[in-house]
Amino acid sequence: QVQLVESGGGLVQPGGSLRLSCEASGGIRSINAMGWYRQAPGKQRELVATITSGGSTNYADSVKGRFTISRDNAKNMVYLQMNSLKPEDTALYHCSISGVLTTASAFRSWGQGTQVTVSS
Repeated sequence: QVQLVESGGGLVQPGGSLRLSCEASGGIRSINAMGWYRQAPGKQRELVATITSGGSTNYADSVKGRFTISRDNAKNMVYLQMNSLKPEDTALYHCSISGVLTTASAFRSWGQGTQVTVSS
């Protein structure tokens, strides 16, 4: 029922920047945590960054100081600004949100992902 649509991925050179966006829709009453995760080929999915409804953020050590997560509660959107990108940032990036539906049920949903490739 809840749909997440990510955008903003692409091919970028090392040192470049990208901004990922994720829009949530479909029967949502409120959103609690929002986050970005990534999975590189042959590796497990890992947390990149999360942001709570109150704006508290958490980052993987590997992206601290380079990535910034933000959200727009009015639009049900979460963003990931990625600067100083490195080849090891190459992965499929997924957004994930948790919250409450209009039916009062709790939910957690995942997007299909947007590919980020950092290469010269």
